[in-house]
Amino acid sequence: MKLNDIRKDLKLMNAIDWQMTPEEAVVLYLEWGNNWAHGINLIRSKSDVSHYFVVNNWGKTPIVYLIRRNSEEAVELAEFELPDKIIDIFQKSVAFNKGVYAVEGAVKEWLQKELMN
Repeated sequence: MKLNDIRKDLKLMNAIDWQMTPEEAVVLYLEWGNNWAHGINLIRSKSDVSHYFVVNNWGKTPIVYLIRRNSEEAVELAEFELPDKIIDIFQKSVAFNKGVYAVEGAVKEWLQKELMN
């Protein structure tokens, strides 16, 4: 999927959890035993699903992924690159470290703006 495909899918747009982070997804879906300790809602079945964005910064340039996760799997529904200006801001915000990051700050603002157009 591309940004335009996501934008056109109202059901998917409404399902996006803008607060979900990669860390919270692991706790919620993979560490079922300690969810109560984190104050997170419990997952009751594989039909419980979250849709959220992450920024993968392991490659040459950061890539944004839209993830659909349940207790059995995480599926990358979409992937796309950030504009150069946003890449610079993002990489500085994570001190140029590699990793998978939540969509925050300038990345989140850019992404929400793109999806609302």
